[in-house]
Amino acid sequence: MLFLKNNISFFLWPLVVLVSCNEVDKKGVPEKKSNTTSDGVSLIVLGTVQDAGSPHIACKKDCCLDLFENPDSRRNVVSLGLVDSEKQKTFLFEATPIITEQLKLLKNTATWDASDMPNGIFLTHAHIGHYTGLMYLGKEATNAQNVPVYAMPKMKSFLEQNGPWSQLISNKNIDLMPISNGKELQLTSSVKIIPFTVPHRDEYSETVGYKIVGPKKSVLFIPDIDKWERWNENIIEAIAEVDFAFLDATFYDSREIDNRDISVIPHPFVIESMDLFNNLPASEKKKIHFIHFNHTNPLLIEDSPQSQEVLKRGFRISRTGMLFKL
Repeated sequence: MLFLKNNISFFLWPLVVLVSCNEVDKKGVPEKKSNTTSDGVSLIVLGTVQDAGSPHIACKKDCCLDLFENPDSRRNVVSLGLVDSEKQKTFLFEATPIITEQLKLLKNTATWDASDMPNGIFLTHAHIGHYTGLMYLGKEATNAQNVPVYAMPKMKSFLEQNGPWSQLISNKNIDLMPISNGKELQLTSSVKIIPFTVPHRDEYSETVGYKIVGPKKSVLFIPDIDKWERWNENIIEAIAEVDFAFLDATFYDSREIDNRDISVIPHPFVIESMDLFNNLPASEKKKIHFIHFNHTNPLLIEDSPQSQEVLKRGFRISRTGMLFKL
C-alpha cells in the first residue's frame, strides 16, 4: 500500500486553535509562543468550505440569505498552510479564490517576518476552488516572481496549455514543479510530502491527496474524492498511518442536494463516513477532521444538531484557524 511503502477569514478572525486552544492577540493572530509556531513545524487550517464558498452564488436557501448581509469571515474555501519555523519557510495547500486573505493568515502565523509569498504551493486538482487563486500571482495583481507550484502531470499540462495560467509561466510568476503519484518529496529537512491519486471528476487534471510528514507527526489531506470504496487504497489503513486526517465532508447527507443529480457530484456523505469509521477505537476517530463543506452542510454551523452528533461520535470538525504541531 502507498502509505506503508513511504515512510479568521484571516488575521481578523478572532480564534486560532492549537487543538487545545492557544491565546490570540486582539487582532486574532496567534501569540508568538513556543507552543504555537516559534519552533518546529505547524499546520494551520486556512479554510474549510467547498469551492464556491458560503454564501453560494445565486443561493436562495436559508443557509445563504443572512450571510449575504452578514458575511462570516471564517467561511474560507478549503486550504491548509504549513509553517517550518526552523527553516523559516511557509507552504500553501490549494490556491483558492481567496488566496489573498489566506496568504495573509499564513504569513501572520509565522513567528518571523515571513515573505508575502509562500515557498511553495501544492495543488490537488483543476476545480475552481483549488487552483484559480493562482491568477492573483500574475501581473494584474502581485506580479510574483517564480513561486514554486507543485502539480501532478495532467495538472501541470493543463496550466501550461491554457491561458491565463500559461501566462503565469511565461512571465515567470510561477515555476511549475512536477510531482508524481506516490513519490516522496523532501520539502525541507523536517518535512516530507507524498502525493497520491484519488478518484474524482477529472475533467482537466488528475486529483490527488497529500500525506504531509513532519518531524513528529503526519497528516492525511483528502479534500475531494468520489466515494471511499472507489479508491484503490484502504482509507482506514491510511488513517492508521497518520496523526491527523482531513477528509472530504462535502455533504452531510443526500437531503442537501434536492435540485441536482447527486450521481454526477459524488462525495462520501458524512453519515456514510461516520458509519464506515464507527468501529474504530476512540484514538483513531479523533484523528479524523471533516473538511470541505458545501454551503448547505450543517457542519458549518458549530451548534447545529449535526455538528453535535459528529463530536458525540468521537470525530472532529475542521474550523478555520485551527493549528496543529507536527
